[in-house]
Amino acid sequence: MAKKQHYMTWEERQKLEAYWNDVKMPVAKIAEIMGFCRQTIYNEIKLGTYMHTVDYKDVPRYSAEKAQQLHETAWTSKGRPEKIGSHKEYADFLEGKILRDKFSPAAALAEARKQGFKVSVCVTTLYSYIHSGLFLHVSDADLWEGGKRKKQGHRQRIAHPKLPSITERPAAAEARTEPGHWEMDLVVGKAGTKPVLLTLTERMTREEIIIWLPNKTAEGVRKALKKVEGRIKTITTDNGSEFLEYEELVKGKNGKRFEVFYCHSYASWEKGTNENHNRMIRRFFPKGTDFGKVKRRDIKRVQDWMNNYPRKILGWKTPLEVAMAG
Repeated sequence: MAKKQHYMTWEERQKLEAYWNDVKMPVAKIAEIMGFCRQTIYNEIKLGTYMHTVDYKDVPRYSAEKAQQLHETAWTSKGRPEKIGSHKEYADFLEGKILRDKFSPAAALAEARKQGFKVSVCVTTLYSYIHSGLFLHVSDADLWEGGKRKKQGHRQRIAHPKLPSITERPAAAEARTEPGHWEMDLVVGKAGTKPVLLTLTERMTREEIIIWLPNKTAEGVRKALKKVEGRIKTITTDNGSEFLEYEELVKGKNGKRFEVFYCHSYASWEKGTNENHNRMIRRFFPKGTDFGKVKRRDIKRVQDWMNNYPRKILGWKTPLEVAMAG
């Protein structure tokens, strides 16, 4: 699981002061305990270091109070617009949500409203502040949803001639009017490694299921789906070889266990909700990740984060809230 890289709170600085000055704990251990990357600890120590005289000798020490004062001074001198700069608690909350909790700016603003903050800016304004460098810690590099999408090519869309096409999908699945209709794909790992993630995204609620697989095979996919088949009415997927053994994929003890529909070739946007969720997963597990070395509990944490992440399309409710309400 990636370490936090955001600024420290006053309480966290006090803990750092005790670990560094009193316990004499190494930076690596402090970073592990506090959940920050090592560079953040080094930067923080540098920010709050002062010379303390002991037995007529100057010894470097870390002061939480000094670091906090410098942090607040930097905040006010950064040149933030009045609506942000004069409401530090509000801006701290937004930065924390974007950096620590990996919220989009829009989701961070929605959460701030839920928490009762009276001051507010619109999404466009917040993006403008970030793009202009008016925040102390948040920059464009932290905006995982802000990148430009690739333009769709002009390749001919072709349906698989022998398998059920997405055009045959039930109206309820198409319109997202009932739960149980899922989109499916694989998130592959480092080249030369076998383990992958099977991802399932529910179309109505946006609920996510992530299942670790030892390899990219049709048999592995079938075994994984048995764990959740009671929740599935239909699945929409692509023409990957691991999904093409249709008869075996849908077969149950008493007929079909669910139905599977296939996107047109070169039309991944036809299961765009799942594609978007896979980009979210890549925020935690970038390309080149060896899933053979990723702990199952870390995969579960990412799944839980996604299911508790508020969505604009859900009226800023989370997938879990919508699923429970339904």
